[in-house]
Amino acid sequence: MVDHPRARKLADRIKEIVAQMLDTRIKDPRLGFVTVTDVRVTGDLQNASVFYTVYGTDEERAGTAAALESAKGLIRSEVGKQTGIRLTPTIEFHLDSVPETAAHLDAALVEARRRDAELAALREGKAFAGEADPYRTAEEEGESAER
Repeated sequence: MVDHPRARKLADRIKEIVAQMLDTRIKDPRLGFVTVTDVRVTGDLQNASVFYTVYGTDEERAGTAAALESAKGLIRSEVGKQTGIRLTPTIEFHLDSVPETAAHLDAALVEARRRDAELAALREGKAFAGEADPYRTAEEEGESAER
């Protein structure tokens, strides 16, 4: 996908506006500790996808999603006022799965380190079953050619 410079600039501006709105103007009690992680705008500047994370439980995430959905119109009108573009893009909110993915990767890395430590402990004090270097060398090939 081609990254349009105008779409990227608009996405950055929308990210700032939405973060500012969530911090200062949206006073919904269902709104949790929200962080806007990314905004992606289509090339024709008609749709904006706002990705966010919420610190808390699943109930807080659901409440925050409902609060963002109810404040979508206010946020879109403010985006239109502050950007000054002819057609204000529609806004969709998506819960970002980056923290869950990062936690899963961290757990996998911890497990890999634990298995490496077990393998190192098993390997300690052991010797090779055959020779240390099982591959033929140039000296051995020279000796077999002379025969």
